[in-house]
Amino acid sequence: MSICPQVFLPFVSMLAKVSVAVVAFSVLCAFLFRDSLFVDVQCRMAEGVENSVKSFREKNMSAFVLGYTGEVGKEVVNSLIRHQLFSRVVLIGRRKVEFSDELHKNLEQKVIDYDKLEDHADVFEGFDVGYSCLGTTRSSAGADGFYKVDHDYVVNTAKLAKERGCKQLHLVSSVGANKNSMLLYPKTKGQVEQELTDMGFERLFIYRPGLLLCDRQERRIAEKAITILIKPITWGFPTAMSVPTATVAEAMVNKTVAPGDKAVEIVDNKAIHRLGAEACKM
Repeated sequence: MSICPQVFLPFVSMLAKVSVAVVAFSVLCAFLFRDSLFVDVQCRMAEGVENSVKSFREKNMSAFVLGYTGEVGKEVVNSLIRHQLFSRVVLIGRRKVEFSDELHKNLEQKVIDYDKLEDHADVFEGFDVGYSCLGTTRSSAGADGFYKVDHDYVVNTAKLAKERGCKQLHLVSSVGANKNSMLLYPKTKGQVEQELTDMGFERLFIYRPGLLLCDRQERRIAEKAITILIKPITWGFPTAMSVPTATVAEAMVNKTVAPGDKAVEIVDNKAIHRLGAEACKM
């Protein structure tokens, strides 16, 4: 049985009208609220940031980075190099990375087996600050593999770091994290957040970014499709649903040096944009 193409014309026309309406609405809102949006996305110097950075550098601290081959992790490494906050930065992971530039070559790299962490406990000895950017997807690792990486590896490395003196930990989680969720992804993220909170770090920062924007080496078809679909919203409301990975990294650096006494801080997507903008001129 053949289907007449004209049957679909009303639906195509309606979809086109909806798309135009979304774009027009986004443009209007961007115009009306352009000042408040600009405050969120511009690169500006936060009051007192320079003094905080100077004071932090004088403490001669050390840091480790987990998940440094991932999109956020790579940007964290770049930000740490650019801001020169630590006297020592160590990349801990399954493999060494060959860097071409001299600045990256100065980084230490330690190879471990996440499934045999007890054999590498000494690697986590004596760090002041840790950045946990570990993560994979269910589509690439399966449900069990996803849980092993995003829960087991994250929780177990955090335990080792805490036991060996790490005072401040930065965790890349996700928007929608909820330990009571029925869905695997948000439930896993929520469980990890709770377990790390219970460990009692002096300071724990939990970042909940929206859709991460970057040029991925790994192909994620669903994520790419969502990125295209929400582009009008991203353009009109840049802090609403997505964030560049570089902005996440800069926000993490900002929080690293910022004074404060809260033991646990959850940083949502909008705050990540603001903090990232403040840090970009540090």
